[in-house]
Amino acid sequence: MVATRAYIFFGLNAVRILSIVSLILVFASSIFVMVTDIEAVNSFESAKQSGNVTAQDLVDCEYIESGAFFWAIINRLLIIFQVVILILSEIGWPSSFFDRFFPVLGSGFGLGALGIFQGLIGAAVLSQHVDDFTLVSAFFLFVLGCINMFIGLIFRESAKSRRSITSWREDAKNVLPTTNQPPVSHLNLNRSASSSSGQSFTSSTMNEEKSSDLGEFGAGRSSSRAGYGFGRQGEKAAGLKGFLISKPLETLPRYAARPTTAPSQSSRSPSPQPQFSSSGTAI
Repeated sequence: MVATRAYIFFGLNAVRILSIVSLILVFASSIFVMVTDIEAVNSFESAKQSGNVTAQDLVDCEYIESGAFFWAIINRLLIIFQVVILILSEIGWPSSFFDRFFPVLGSGFGLGALGIFQGLIGAAVLSQHVDDFTLVSAFFLFVLGCINMFIGLIFRESAKSRRSITSWREDAKNVLPTTNQPPVSHLNLNRSASSSSGQSFTSSTMNEEKSSDLGEFGAGRSSSRAGYGFGRQGEKAAGLKGFLISKPLETLPRYAARPTTAPSQSSRSPSPQPQFSSSGTAI
């Protein structure tokens, strides 16, 4: 279980690193294309002022004359802004800002929305006539967007929590117990095991005693040979068969201590004194 969780953690973070790299490449390529477009416009305006513009140049740079150049620059600026937002979302900073103003990019949502945004940016760049570096960067971003959408369908909102480093550390602390305090679960298991073993031992002992008593006094035998014990029923049954049960005489036990001192003189009864007559003879 821990190995599977570790594989998922490292796999999601590898996709995150590749996603950040692709966004950085698109950021750099957008700036490069924007600078190239500005230089092309400046060179066209300078050639136009000098009168060196041919008819073919006017056809090739028709978007400059129609004012489409302005919207091309706005497009590049919006792509750069979106790429910066997505990079911050992948880093996870500031998380409170995204949770409040961009919830789909916050911690409460998965990677599906992020993949959709990456796919839209990549398709928008690939639909234009640009250099090879920009095309490769946009295609790389589009592929990563598809992967993030697939991961979002699998893990849904738990994808970001599974790849979070802070949550990984917290889970590791919960898994590994500290040395100062033993895990409560082990104590409970030991107590429950000891109590259950004690109960089972007590129940088995009581069952053995009951079985021995039943076997001794005949209660466990068949109905035809049932015994009556030493109670009134047993005495009655013995009387019907002609047996008499006499009670034993109450005697002192052999180990009773004998008195060591003789009775005192005061406790003895006084003997009668002899009486004499006038002649001196005893009466």
